[in-house]
Amino acid sequence: MTERPHRGTARTDPHDREGTAPARPALRVVHEPGGVDLAAAEAAAGRFLDALGISTASESLRGTPGRMARAYAELFSPRPFDLTTFPNDEGYDELVLARRIPVRSVCEHHLLPFVGTAHVGYLPGARILGLSKLARVVEHFACRPQVQERLTKQVADWLQNHLEPKGVGVVIEAEHTCMTLRGVQATGSSTMTSALLGLLRSDARSRSEFLALTGAAS
Repeated sequence: MTERPHRGTARTDPHDREGTAPARPALRVVHEPGGVDLAAAEAAAGRFLDALGISTASESLRGTPGRMARAYAELFSPRPFDLTTFPNDEGYDELVLARRIPVRSVCEHHLLPFVGTAHVGYLPGARILGLSKLARVVEHFACRPQVQERLTKQVADWLQNHLEPKGVGVVIEAEHTCMTLRGVQATGSSTMTSALLGLLRSDARSRSEFLALTGAAS
């Protein structure tokens, strides 16, 4: 991941006046993979299917190795975004919560998808965050082989470090196809994880409010 100030997309605050500090530039967040070789991935996918006794000679399956390679390349390539923040001029100090953010990722143990929703909230400090960026951060860390526990903690830690709020909370609930479609075949089961930092961990009222609003307390 590369993070750098992106001055071309800095937001100018209407309250800024001559003689005051300039608006903070947006932070450009870019995922830089080690290199995607689609041709090599397609050849490997073909060998993989062949090793499992699945012939790709038919018209229907001839393009499958290429489609597999492109599909996984897409799953592992998050879109770049600007982490735009704004001054908290009004001193807003209550919870900001984005609920039911779609999550799609791939289990690093079986390379099978897990899908669900994330609830991400924070207690603002000096700055507030553009709401769509909460979903962007979730996507950024989900687009790689993952385990749900790590994903939850990565989103929370990243927001705490870059936004410097008074507290951060993340709850993710997802269905893991490595558990529902194979092995134990626990159809309909889901896994819930949470990460609470700052006042959302230490203050009982704030913690209860966050968990109640996300449904994790029920």
